[in-house]
Amino acid sequence: MAADLKFAKTHEWVRSEANGVNTVGISSYAVEALTDLVFMQLPPVGKKVKAGESFGEIESVKAVSDLYAPISGEIVEVNTALPGKLETLGKDPYGEGWVVRIKADNPAELDNLLDRGAYESLVGSQPH
Repeated sequence: MAADLKFAKTHEWVRSEANGVNTVGISSYAVEALTDLVFMQLPPVGKKVKAGESFGEIESVKAVSDLYAPISGEIVEVNTALPGKLETLGKDPYGEGWVVRIKADNPAELDNLLDRGAYESLVGSQPH
């Protein structure tokens, strides 16, 4: 897990890119907790999102979970290959398993997210 990632308590991760865009995905902890993934609904490019609001869904054989925007902004890119290759989330959640890219309205919102150590403490205290 890269040190440059920030995490939401809802298990999404964010990596700020040099071009001002933020890549968003879901953590390996969340992928493992969901287990057998069967479906993913992604938002359209151009959709405006607010931090903490749902922008899509991921479904496993046992549950449907919302995907939450860790920051507010506009979705500028969607990983359209992901719904057809959900196994990518388990194999490479912090690389090829990215979900969306968001151009942030307020980059300072990143300061509200957890660093890797704080996130690991959070998930370490949660039952699997």
